[in-house]
Amino acid sequence: MAQSEVRGYRVAARSTDTFGRVLCNARNHHFIVDGPVQNGCPGEEVTPAELFLAGVAACGVELVQSIGRSEQLAPRVAVEIEGTLDRANPVRRDVTVFNSVRLSFQLAGVTQRQGEDLIERFKGR
Repeated sequence: MAQSEVRGYRVAARSTDTFGRVLCNARNHHFIVDGPVQNGCPGEEVTPAELFLAGVAACGVELVQSIGRSEQLAPRVAVEIEGTLDRANPVRRDVTVFNSVRLSFQLAGVTQRQGEDLIERFKGR
C-alpha cells in the first residue's frame, strides 16, 4: 500500500503559572519547554532553540535509518548538532534564525561508501 505524500502534524503549547515555562503536547505526549535565562525565563528545561535542533537531529537519525532500510541496510546512527545564534550579527533583521548550524553524523554497521551514500541521500531530502 502506497503511503500518502501529504502528512499532517499538530503540536500545541500553552503558558503555565511560571513565567517562561511552556506546556507542550504532541498527540498524547506532554513535555515542558523553558525559555532561556537570558530572557528572564527559568532555563531549567529544554529551550525552544534546543528543541528545534533536537528535531533536526532526530530527523537525521530517522531518515538515514529509513533510507538504509530501503537498501536492506541497518545502520546505527548518531547525530550531533550545534547551532549558533548571534543577536549582534543577525542573518535577517525581520526574524531570528541561527547564524550557523553544523550536523555531524556517526554511522556504524555500514561500509564507508554506504555511509557516504546514505548521508548524500539524506541531504537530498
